[in-house]
Amino acid sequence: MTSDSNPASTNETLDVNAYVARAEEFLRKMLPLTRLALNVRAEPGNREEGDLEKPAVVIQFEGGDEDLLLENQAELLTALEHLVQKVARIPPAISEKIGFDCKDWRLLRVRELKMTAEAAAERVRQTGFPFEFGPMRARERRILHLALKDETSVHSTSEGQGPERRVVIDPGPASN
Repeated sequence: MTSDSNPASTNETLDVNAYVARAEEFLRKMLPLTRLALNVRAEPGNREEGDLEKPAVVIQFEGGDEDLLLENQAELLTALEHLVQKVARIPPAISEKIGFDCKDWRLLRVRELKMTAEAAAERVRQTGFPFEFGPMRARERRILHLALKDETSVHSTSEGQGPERRVVIDPGPASN
């Protein structure tokens, strides 16, 4: 039985597609007002096995202002994603199925964070001392936690408040 024949999966896909259509409509109306040379298109979320984020659909930004969108750790891309999620009223369960990217920046960032988490975990295993990352956004912290979720010799926690929240990797298994 394929996932297409599963009514729940079909309804979920319809829901995702409806929210993607809302997001595209909003962006197509809003982007010209910003005077940014950007276009949007939705495409299937073709991610590789082992990727920590596997959106069903990725909204891609293209155009002359791509570099502006990606400056400062893709701050503008992140802001547009947040704005679209609020305006299109995309619920969290659907939001994780819709990715926003430009020149594969997000895809590469996820892979970079995964490698960084693995390297930090190895350092903690070798030294026995905790490793503390700098402050980062919730989505990036989540990626670090996902990268280490199956580790038995180290565990990760988030510490701090607001914009100072960070991930700490400690030796030993997580205490439940």
